[in-house]
Amino acid sequence: MANPAERLPGNSAGIFYVDASCIDCDQCRATAPQFFARTEDGLSVVHRQPETEAEIAQVREIMSNCATSSIGEEGA
Repeated sequence: MANPAERLPGNSAGIFYVDASCIDCDQCRATAPQFFARTEDGLSVVHRQPETEAEIAQVREIMSNCATSSIGEEGA
């Protein structure tokens, strides 16, 4: 489970984030590049927060498939 205390600084402000346990597997970026990007450090971050219910559902699905559980949702 992602740890909000280890939220990477490159994440955009909002409830979804990637934490320091990311291993740069590229799964989230390949699946949803509209929300996830790679930092210069080689880790994924949420570069745009989802806005619609469909987008939120998509990010939650990606979060549930993250191999290292590095994607989190504050308040979940």
